[in-house]
Amino acid sequence: MKKLLLLLVLPFLGQAQDRTYGKLWATRSQVMAQNGMAATSHPLSTQAALDVLKAGGNAIDAAIAANAMEGVVEPHVNGIGGDLFAIVWDAKSKKLYGLNGSGRSPKSLTLAEFKKRGLTHIPSLGPLPVSVPGAVDAWFELHKKFGSMPMNKVLNAAVSYARNGFPVHGEFASALARVEANYGKFPNVAQHYYPTGKVPVEGDIFKNPNLANTLEKIGREGRDAFYKGDMARTMDAFMKKNGGFLSYEDLATHTSTWIDPVSVNYRGYDVWELPPNGQGIAALQMLNILEGYDFSKIKVGSAEHVHLFTEAKKLVFEDRAKYYADPEFAKIPVKSLISEEYAAERRKLINPNRASKHFDAGNPALKDGDTIYLTVADKDGNMVSLIQSNYRGFGSGMMPDGLGFMFQDRGELYSLTEGENNTYAPGKRPFHTIIPAFMTKDGQPIMSFGVMGGAFQPMGHVQIVMNVVDFGMNVQEAGDFPRINHEGSSEPTGEKMEPTGGMISLEYGYPYEVIRELLQKGHQVGYLNGIYGGYQCIKWDPIRKVYFGATESRKDGQAAGY
Repeated sequence: MKKLLLLLVLPFLGQAQDRTYGKLWATRSQVMAQNGMAATSHPLSTQAALDVLKAGGNAIDAAIAANAMEGVVEPHVNGIGGDLFAIVWDAKSKKLYGLNGSGRSPKSLTLAEFKKRGLTHIPSLGPLPVSVPGAVDAWFELHKKFGSMPMNKVLNAAVSYARNGFPVHGEFASALARVEANYGKFPNVAQHYYPTGKVPVEGDIFKNPNLANTLEKIGREGRDAFYKGDMARTMDAFMKKNGGFLSYEDLATHTSTWIDPVSVNYRGYDVWELPPNGQGIAALQMLNILEGYDFSKIKVGSAEHVHLFTEAKKLVFEDRAKYYADPEFAKIPVKSLISEEYAAERRKLINPNRASKHFDAGNPALKDGDTIYLTVADKDGNMVSLIQSNYRGFGSGMMPDGLGFMFQDRGELYSLTEGENNTYAPGKRPFHTIIPAFMTKDGQPIMSFGVMGGAFQPMGHVQIVMNVVDFGMNVQEAGDFPRINHEGSSEPTGEKMEPTGGMISLEYGYPYEVIRELLQKGHQVGYLNGIYGGYQCIKWDPIRKVYFGATESRKDGQAAGY
């Protein structure tokens, strides 16, 4: 009986590692290096980035190389059929730059077309959720502004692995097992992913010669080869043949947008995100609300910590549902939403002892997702925070002939309710879940980081910041600590907050005494698998001139430097 009681009262005992130092939940120590660092969700992508750095390329070159490799070895979560966002610290100008590399909806697809089909939500699969893939243009925008190595050399590793093959890792193998059930009815999919007629399993060599040819041509001929050349015409013809609306004109007129990152100060640290159409400012809004509580007196992982975090999330996600959208189509009061004054007013709505069942969006002066995140730093001090995604799984199921990739299904995230900020319109960018993050202090770069995982991402960002700033964890411990997720809030696609107030999902490691106290406060508490994202981070120590890198156990990533 005594042993059982001990298990219940000792927090995070189930997460313990048999390590001689550090926190019980840490899976390893931080990675340290002086000359360069890369942290990605696949070891081959990390190695591709380091190879570029060692060959004389900079962090921007290396980040593009890693992203291209990710599209080869993890096509179930990203690829050139998807979108990209990035925050770059440029050591020369000592300034942060933001890039919105998301694509727009087809100009020929109207809201009336969805109404005619009797749809209330845009489906996940097929031609209707397909928007312009923005990743390739974003690569070239990043490269034009900051790159130093020729693009064909940057893409060389991805081309080589796509052509010659690579061993399928566990996560990819698990995704491949579901391809036939989810995507098998769509053209080109089965023969591409099951070329021998059998599902590849862990350790099998997987090749993608079509993608190798596509990447090789892009590296040799530039971004127009993708958006204006034969590839664009192939995409156009494929979509027309399969009832789609994405056209050559949509591709040929696509542009990325350079934008200024926005920030809030959290206990002396400036935390930076990109403004909508992404959800990055949700993390800033949450931090503003939580800064009003003294977490030096609140135990990490306690019921009070989880409660306050969850209530702040609920408040912010109501604003997220109402306001976040393409700023070219809607007026979004970003400055007011991330102001301290607005946070103070919203904070008053939190009951410290009871879970809320309903919040309305404020008036500030006027769900699943599969993603890769990576970060790279170089010897000159340049740092890149980059995130890229197909949205759900492999994407829409729409795989154009002979090109080796699948179109994203990001268009699923429009609302079909008229009059909302995120209501579908032709040529409009959808609400986006993928968000890169950055942290500075006194105008100097401190940390480039991100957390994968759909709607979880702003919650993940906040937890990383709090773990580092409030609870004194190093960047590896901050990522390994058991996470908190909440589902059931209102969404930009039109869903309203669940009458129960939604459900907290706690990752394995929280003791029952915490769960019991949350239940007593009126929360629904449960467990879900695979929703807690995946994290990469690089932290810079300006005194000792050392990079500290981290990835974590939920994915198959690697942080490495030299």
